[in-house]
Amino acid sequence: MPMRAPSARRTGAALLLLLAVLLAGCTNVPVQQPPAPVPTPPPQPTRLVVGVGDLGAGFNPHLLADLSPVTTALAALVLPSVFRPDANGVMQLDRTIATSAQVVSTAPFTVSYELNLEASWSSNAPIAAEDFVYLWEQMRSQPGVADAAGYRLITDVRSRAGGKAVDVVFSQAYPAWKTLFSDLLPAAILKDAPGSWTGALTGGLPASGGPFRISSVDRARGEIVLDRNDLYWDTPTVLDELVLRRMDGPVLAAGLASGEVNVALPESTPAIRQILGGLQPAPKLQPAPEPVVTQLGMRADTGPLADPRARRGIALLVNREAVRAAVAPEALPADSFGLAPSQPGYASTAPPDAPLRPNPVAAAQQLAAAGWTRDLTTGRWAVGGAPVQLVLAAAAERPEDVRVAQAIAGQLQAAGVGVTVIAPPGAQLFAQQVVPAVPPTPTAGPTPTTTPLPSSGSPPVRPSRVAPPAAAPAAPAPATPTASPTTTPPAPPGDVEADMMIVPRTVGGDLDTQLASDYGCPAPTALVPNPPRSPTGFCFPALQPLFDELLSAAPRPTTAGVVEGVLWAQLPVLPLFQPVTLVVSTPAADAATNVGPGPLQTGPLTGAQRWRAPNE
Repeated sequence: MPMRAPSARRTGAALLLLLAVLLAGCTNVPVQQPPAPVPTPPPQPTRLVVGVGDLGAGFNPHLLADLSPVTTALAALVLPSVFRPDANGVMQLDRTIATSAQVVSTAPFTVSYELNLEASWSSNAPIAAEDFVYLWEQMRSQPGVADAAGYRLITDVRSRAGGKAVDVVFSQAYPAWKTLFSDLLPAAILKDAPGSWTGALTGGLPASGGPFRISSVDRARGEIVLDRNDLYWDTPTVLDELVLRRMDGPVLAAGLASGEVNVALPESTPAIRQILGGLQPAPKLQPAPEPVVTQLGMRADTGPLADPRARRGIALLVNREAVRAAVAPEALPADSFGLAPSQPGYASTAPPDAPLRPNPVAAAQQLAAAGWTRDLTTGRWAVGGAPVQLVLAAAAERPEDVRVAQAIAGQLQAAGVGVTVIAPPGAQLFAQQVVPAVPPTPTAGPTPTTTPLPSSGSPPVRPSRVAPPAAAPAAPAPATPTASPTTTPPAPPGDVEADMMIVPRTVGGDLDTQLASDYGCPAPTALVPNPPRSPTGFCFPALQPLFDELLSAAPRPTTAGVVEGVLWAQLPVLPLFQPVTLVVSTPAADAATNVGPGPLQTGPLTGAQRWRAPNE
C-alpha cells in the first residue's frame, strides 16, 4: 500500500485534536451571558415653585370678587387674549390667537378678527367666535364685572369662516377696542354649566388656551399646579410644572432658604421684609403694584348715605392714612378716581376741600346738613329719629378688605356712628343689593361693636333702622378717630343691604373705559332691558353725557378732569390705596427667570412659559 506523506498525517492529527477541544468546550464550559441592562429611571419633571399669600375666591378675571394676584397670573398663562400689553403697557396683537384684527368699517363701526386656525382649547374645541359671543353676553348683562362699558357698545358679534373669523359691530366708534376680548373663556364648556359665570370657575379654569394648563387646585393644601399644555400649538413651555403654593412669612422664608421655593409674591410689608432680611444669600426684592385700587364704597341709591352730604361727612371721619398704616403700610395712597398711583401721569385729582384727612368739625356740619342729629350726651348720631347703625361689608374671601373694613368701623364707632361689619361672599356682595349678614371669621381680625340684625327668615330690613342696645352707647367722638375697633360678639346672620363696602377698582386698562364702567349709568337696550347696577348703586345722570363723550372718538382733553371733579363732589367711593405685592426671588431663580413686576395688567408671572428651573 502506498505510504501517506508526513505533512498529511500531521494535518489530520491537528484536525482531530481541534475537534476534540471543541466538543469538550460544548459539553463542559458554560457560556457566559451579557449582564442584564439596568432600567433607567424616568426623568423628574422640571418645576418651579412660587409662594403666594392667598389663592383667592375664584379664577374669573372679569369678576370684581375674584380679583387677586393669583387670578391675574393664571389668566396671563392659561387664557387666550387677542391683544396683550407689552413691557410699556401698549396693547400688541397676540398672533398665537389672531393673525389680524382691524377696523373694517366706520358706518357702523366694525372690527374684524381673523383667528389663528391652530388656536384651540385643551378640550380640543377651537378658539372661535362662540367664545367672543359668550364673553360679550356675560360682560354686558352680569353684575359685579370689571370694565364692562366697551362691551355694552357692541350691538352684534358675527361668525365667519366656520367660527375662525369674527366681525364685531359697535353702536359708535370706540377707540379702545383693542382692550376687548382679553382673557377669553371656553364657551363650549361654560355656557351650559350650572353657575357658569361664577360657580364653574371657583375651582379652576376648565380648559386652557395658553401654554400652561391647570392640572389641580387643592384649597385644603393651598396649592395650584400648572403643567405644560401638550395641545398648545405654539412654542411649548420650558418648565414641566409651575406650582403656586400658599404660605405665610416664616414658612416662606424657610422655603426660600432651603431652595424648596424659588419665587414668592407676598404682600409688601415691613414684617415680610424683616423676615426675609436674614436670608443668605439675600433674595432680590422688587415691588409690584397690583392692578387694583382699594376703595370705601358708599351706597348712593338708598338708605342713610343716599345724600352726598352724608357720604362726605362719613369720609371726613375716616383717617385714611391710619387705615393704610394698620392694614397695608407699603401700599400707595390713592387720591384719584381714574389713574392709579403707580401709573405714568398719575396726580392727585382731589380739590382743596376733598375729604382726604379726618375733620370732625367739617364732618358734623355735613352730617347735620344731611338731616342727621347728634345726642350731646352719648355722642351718637341718629337719622330719622333712630340711632344710626350702618352696615359695612367686605368680601369674606378678601382678608385684607375685611381688615380695612374693621379699621374704618373702629374709627366711625369712635366718632359716634354705629357700624356693623359683615363679610358675605364677594360674588354676592358685588352683584346683589341684599346680602347675608355673615360676620367676619375670627381669623380676619377683631370685630367692632355690633347690633343684632334680622334672622335669615325675616324680610330684609334697612340696618340703619335697627337700634343698638341701650346698654352699649358709643363714647363721644375724640378729636382724631382711632383705627382700632372694639371687640364684641359678632352679629347673627340675616339679609341686609350694605350701606358701605370695601370694593376694588381695576386699573391699568383704558382710563376712559374704566371711568364709564365704574361710575356710569348703563342705559336699557333691546338686548339688556335691565342692565346691572354698580355695586354701590351710584348713578348720576348729569355725568352720563360726559362718559359717553369719553368713550367716543374725540373726547375733549378736559372732560376726564371735569368727571373727576364731579365724582369728588358726589363721592360714590372714597379712594384709599393701591396694594403692592413684593416679588421675591433667590439668586438662582432670578438667573433662571429674570422675574420682575411685569406689565401692570398681567403681573410678575408674565412670560413664565419661558422660565427654566433653577440650577438646570
